[in-house]
Amino acid sequence: MTIAARRRFQLGLLLGPVTLFLLIFFIIPLGIMVVTSFLTPGLYGGVEWSFYPDNFGRILGFANPEFEEYDPVYIGIFLRSLRIAAITVVATLIVCYPAAFYVSRLPDKWKNFCLFLITLPFFSSLIVRLFVWVMILRPTGLINNALMATGVVSIPLEMIYTDGAIILGMVYVFVPFMFMPVYASIEKLDWRLIQASLDLGAGPVRTFFRIILPLTTPGIIGGSIIVFIPALGNFVVPAVLGGAKVMMLGNLIEAQFLSARNWPFGSALAMMVMAVMLVLLVAYVIVSGRRNATAALTA
Repeated sequence: MTIAARRRFQLGLLLGPVTLFLLIFFIIPLGIMVVTSFLTPGLYGGVEWSFYPDNFGRILGFANPEFEEYDPVYIGIFLRSLRIAAITVVATLIVCYPAAFYVSRLPDKWKNFCLFLITLPFFSSLIVRLFVWVMILRPTGLINNALMATGVVSIPLEMIYTDGAIILGMVYVFVPFMFMPVYASIEKLDWRLIQASLDLGAGPVRTFFRIILPLTTPGIIGGSIIVFIPALGNFVVPAVLGGAKVMMLGNLIEAQFLSARNWPFGSALAMMVMAVMLVLLVAYVIVSGRRNATAALTA
């Protein structure tokens, strides 16, 4: 066996299990969902094997009125999910960016301890943590009791089962996903460039926008995508903190598969979510490629 053949064989041994796993548990289920999204819903659940594009038309407005009726509530839920996911990204970035700067300047001993604290929530159940927020935000919860005891309000505030409660829960859950990429970019900063900028007369604000922000942009973009994608399709946080009052895409897809048993329509909704994610990932790859090409030409 030649050296090249041996290397191909070794590469096949290394990549074979991962490729097989992705094929069985990702590619094939994804293909089934794509096919199902273009099939006719069964009368009592399941599917009928006939082409039926009105599953997407029911969302986007080109459904055949003989079979489906366009309802703007679905596109409204889609837009609300996009808005809440975008706000979650911005809020987590506001929380994590200064915190990452602070942690990056600590001694190694305290730095590692802070990184451990960031990952500490993963050691407990997500449901338990969310129900703690229910106890804090509900009308008889900690915040309302404190406000009423101090005379700030006379009646409990409606904080639970609102968009704000969902955003708060999303930020709480996804802070580690934003912190790690941002921290990795800040950790790689060459502080000599910052010091040189300050020595040459640039103020802190100009140094931040001309030096620090461009150098940490890859971490910001990466963290934003990592937060936005699961936030868009999340159904656990809206189900616990939004209840029946706030419907998001994840809850709608779950209801179509489990309650309504309209699998083709649920698959179409899931395909739209994946289309948004695919667009974001392609945009990220293009921007990263252009940035790397520019950096190579500059070097």
